[in-house]
Amino acid sequence: MKEKSESELLAAARERIKFLNSELKNFSALVHNFDAPPSELPEVPWIDVYGEALPRNGQAGGDHIIYVDFKKRYKMERLIREAPENLKSKLRATSARAGIAVIDVEGHDYGSAFIASVFHQAFLLGVSYELKFFGEITPTLFDNINTRFYNSSGIHKTLTMVYGEILENGTFRFLSAAHPPPMVFSNEFDRLVAISENRLVSFPQIGTMPSRGNSEKSVPLLGVKEKYTVNEINLMGRGDILVLYTDGLSDHRDAGGKKYFPQRFEEMLRANKHLPARAIFDQVKADLLAFNPSPDDDVTVVIIKKT
Repeated sequence: MKEKSESELLAAARERIKFLNSELKNFSALVHNFDAPPSELPEVPWIDVYGEALPRNGQAGGDHIIYVDFKKRYKMERLIREAPENLKSKLRATSARAGIAVIDVEGHDYGSAFIASVFHQAFLLGVSYELKFFGEITPTLFDNINTRFYNSSGIHKTLTMVYGEILENGTFRFLSAAHPPPMVFSNEFDRLVAISENRLVSFPQIGTMPSRGNSEKSVPLLGVKEKYTVNEINLMGRGDILVLYTDGLSDHRDAGGKKYFPQRFEEMLRANKHLPARAIFDQVKADLLAFNPSPDDDVTVVIIKKT
């Protein structure tokens, strides 16, 4: 068999690289299809919301935000009209809320972004069924997703998550899977305020152990996870700011090792608290990158302001 010449091998390598670049471009487009456009920002009276996930490499990473404006996405009026009587009141209450999920998949690459998009699709599909059968999103949805990820043995990256729903009165109901807890900046006290630990119950990372009662496999050595429970924060008054974020923010440091969070972050909120949510985010983003333009991790910040 005739061996290929050096020029033939080089040509084949170039074709291979061309193919891989094309596939990477397609994969990038697929992943970015799940990025939240401005039109998906939830609209709730007296609540202003804005946030972004900032990939470390500038292209794609494991941080991801899902916004749920129930009225826009799920045709709530039709659902209410067609629902049985026992669900109508729950659907009406749900339609007055905004849902926000922040997830953090281990890693800073397209593989991590792909896993985040898998979660995104599973979540939104699950919401459709939750609304139809329960009139609201229940913790069972997250138990099912958690167990599905556990049973998907090919997924080896850790995944943390916080999902919450904000009401127009400023109440925030949420559940957490090993994710950094929400923070509240008090307009009255002009600082970040501590949240009682009994309102910050968290659970293991998504997929590390199945939820009790719905595993497809035998019980693992680590045991099973108790079913999710919901936390509630009702500290938000006019001008208060609720912040959801990933550990890329809390771990952000400058070249000398000085941490950005919480002191400098608090200073930025104090200086810009009078601005709308998007303007606050833009100021934080600019300052964060001025502090260190090359973060070691993906960074996500969501600003929820009570107007």
